Amino acid sequence: MRTIVSLLALAATLLGAALPVAAQTYPSGAITLVIPLAPGDGTDVAGRAMAEELSKLLKVAVVPVNRPGGGMAIGTDSVVKAKKDGYTILITPNAALVSGRILNPDTVLYDPVKDLTYLGGTTRTPVILTVRGDAWKTLPELVEFAKKNPGKVRAASVGPGSIGHFSVEMVNALTGAGITHVPFKGGGPGMTALLGGHVELGAFSVGATAGHLRSGAMRGLVVSSKSPVFPEIPTMPELGYRQNLPGIWFAFYGPAGLPAEVTKVLVAAIEKIVKDPAVATKLAPFGMVQEYNAPEKVVAEIREEQRVLEDLARKAGLAK
Repeated sequence: MRTIVSLLALAATLLGAALPVAAQTYPSGAITLVIPLAPGDGTDVAGRAMAEELSKLLKVAVVPVNRPGGGMAIGTDSVVKAKKDGYTILITPNAALVSGRILNPDTVLYDPVKDLTYLGGTTRTPVILTVRGDAWKTLPELVEFAKKNPGKVRAASVGPGSIGHFSVEMVNALTGAGITHVPFKGGGPGMTALLGGHVELGAFSVGATAGHLRSGAMRGLVVSSKSPVFPEIPTMPELGYRQNLPGIWFAFYGPAGLPAEVTKVLVAAIEKIVKDPAVATKLAPFGMVQEYNAPEKVVAEIREEQRVLEDLARKAGLAK
């Protein structure tokens, strides 16, 4: 009898060992949250705030790791190629999946729909074009100077193919300013360059620039959509131009092929923290608005944004 019981126990142990990861309790260890931009960027601020809440909810460490470079392609690609076990996930702005492929198709090789598991949209923040507080007071003043002084206005963004980069090129297309784009590996380095006088203009999220705007170290010239935090900053249509600048929004993703059980846990947890008023209150001072979108809605928005931005890029001569 003891032999039979022992054999049954051994069989149960072996069966448990043979079960796929998804069938085990998830999560049972630390989760890496890849942020494809440098510390200090708006994505970094939002990602870290939500990682803290996810850690509490899932009862495991959710560890933010910055992997900047390549217009966010390096960090995003690392998640595309990660193990399909739910222990490596991504938070990234839309640029990593949309405008990067439009402007740099040779370096952004992943398919934004096929190569990722969509886990939910989280946060929106406008793009804002800023100068130092002692520089131009309005966008028309900057455009007039840029036209009269070719090559004298350089604009920083978080990298090639970022929404900030796209915004700079859109301003060029709409105004003929001829502003030179200078890519950086995140909002922090770009803003340091702007404040130090190494570039004259910055194209970043409201969240990344909020502190500098409040202190007067920077001045906002134009914003992609009206900001409740800085309502005095105009949009392009308010300045008489036909096209708004594109905005920034964030979402969570995992590598394609995540087990359904893992995806279910992550989607539910992300929805809960995005809808948490405490998280919204924490991010509001940075000009960020928490707005939950289910995975299928994020997919639809990515596809629509691809269509719109590809058309804009073609007309502006940006697409390769």
